[in-house]
Amino acid sequence: MRNNRRSRFDDDDASLTFEKFFDEEHEDDTTANDGPEHGDRWSTWDLSSPTERGPLPHPDWLITELAAVDVERGILKTGKEADVFLLSREVPGTDRGCLLAAKRYRSHDHRLFHRDAGYLEGRRVKESRTNRAMASRSAFGKEAIAATWAGAEFGALCRLWETALQLEIEPFTPYPVQILGTEILQEFIGTPDGVAAPRLAAVRADVKELEDLWEQLLLALRVLARSGYAHGDLSAYNILVHEGRLVVIDLPQIVDVVANPQGRRFMERDVLNVATWFTAKGLTGIDAPQITRDLMAETGQQ
Repeated sequence: MRNNRRSRFDDDDASLTFEKFFDEEHEDDTTANDGPEHGDRWSTWDLSSPTERGPLPHPDWLITELAAVDVERGILKTGKEADVFLLSREVPGTDRGCLLAAKRYRSHDHRLFHRDAGYLEGRRVKESRTNRAMASRSAFGKEAIAATWAGAEFGALCRLWETALQLEIEPFTPYPVQILGTEILQEFIGTPDGVAAPRLAAVRADVKELEDLWEQLLLALRVLARSGYAHGDLSAYNILVHEGRLVVIDLPQIVDVVANPQGRRFMERDVLNVATWFTAKGLTGIDAPQITRDLMAETGQQ
């Protein structure tokens, strides 16, 4: 797809927020005989097995019709291990459609993320050959690691969504739509015209709004801990704020606090990162060490 108005940026540039407008006309690819008449590809919904789809019940807004097509709308953001694209899933000839964020992990030859050793502790797959390849970082092992990142993120999104609903708490993560290989489709957090919600780092909030966001974040951390997780890379740059709702994103580094021997260290770092940011914005009374102790108790660890 040609899109002359898209912008790219790296996650490490904290001065930028990501947003995308798509008022230009989409150009269809008519070279593929088996492709749809409109759109870039047929919906991939039926290519994912039931276990590779999001938790039931599926949201009302989600398009699951097999006649639907996926339309590329441009890039939302670039990252070290994956890029995120804006995707429109539409039913041709109707007004039914939804926006999705398509996170696509790069092949091992193009990935920039190399600090994975600590995160991978405690993660294993069933085949011993694959585990050995991952440990040796062979070409096959690196491909398996990419699949592990995607699978870990999708699995965590599903579990956190289900845990929040069980606790009768509004989910604080995007709804995980489906996973297909190393592509994760999830709920797009933003406006109907395709403008992504700002990251917390870019939000200007008064004291009352900061207090509300902090309480939401503490609740999110408790749900993470209750599920046995630490985010692993939590900061103001992978938290979105949409219409007052706090949404945690980017979970490929999700850490099993029990299985990973460095679990507590990751938990401490997550808490310190966000506590430092809120304190710098003027919020007082935050006791990061005590919060960490409380969260570890939630996981059953001390």
